[in-house]
Amino acid sequence: MSKISILGCGWLGLPLAKKLIENGHSVNGSTTSENKLSVLKDAGINPFLVVLESESVSENINDFLGENEILIIDIPPKLRGNNADSSSSLQKIFVEKIQTLIPFIEQSSIKKVLFVSSTSVYGDDNEWVTEKTIPNPETESGKQLLLAEAILQKNKNFETTILRFGGLIGEDRHPVKFLAGKENLENPDAPVNLIHQNDCVRIIEEIINQAKWNEVFNAVAPFHPTREDYYTQKAKLQNLDLPRFNSEKSNVKKTISSEKLESDLNFQFTLDKY
Repeated sequence: MSKISILGCGWLGLPLAKKLIENGHSVNGSTTSENKLSVLKDAGINPFLVVLESESVSENINDFLGENEILIIDIPPKLRGNNADSSSSLQKIFVEKIQTLIPFIEQSSIKKVLFVSSTSVYGDDNEWVTEKTIPNPETESGKQLLLAEAILQKNKNFETTILRFGGLIGEDRHPVKFLAGKENLENPDAPVNLIHQNDCVRIIEEIINQAKWNEVFNAVAPFHPTREDYYTQKAKLQNLDLPRFNSEKSNVKKTISSEKLESDLNFQFTLDKY
């Protein structure tokens, strides 16, 4: 049994925490919403209200990290919204939050860190992307994630594994709902690079169980139909208005490979979920 802290018990962190507890692990979980503390407690999670800003963190951060040995960082680089940093420049806010967190990790018993990142750290100019592909992020969130990855990887006080997820989908979350009925959509021929919530949880479980630290993994299902084919089919299955794509606006051909993850973890994606 491992003692684990999950910074960010949201869409992915909450079901992950539940699964880890089900498998015998002890889990401290954080939320930024006081109303959600009872949800975490009812799930068997030791709940903590932790607010991480670019220059400060909640006083209970040491209790949250506790005597645990593993920290999972699953907080998105929110670059807009009503947080304490929203009035300042968006540049490097997320990176500064990670830098603020680092000394507390160093002073704790945490020896392993799993950082949930994104395949947005790769540029769209690559056709076949592996972990050896040189990252070239084009979005601000991608740039900040890449900088945060480097900060964690360079720290010798703990071992860090980077997990780069593709587009996140689940029973309650699917991009077709946002694309349905829209017209003039770009990149109809671009391959989809998606991963289901269930597979996200299973992959993190395997990284912990197999002690795969100081690694970088891409995590995308080996299922890459074109955007037009995939979202048209999904819209039909859900009786949604069909999305309309513009073949003249097609320049992204990026396919993310998860061959390393499949090989190193002996992992099989649940393709029927896609």
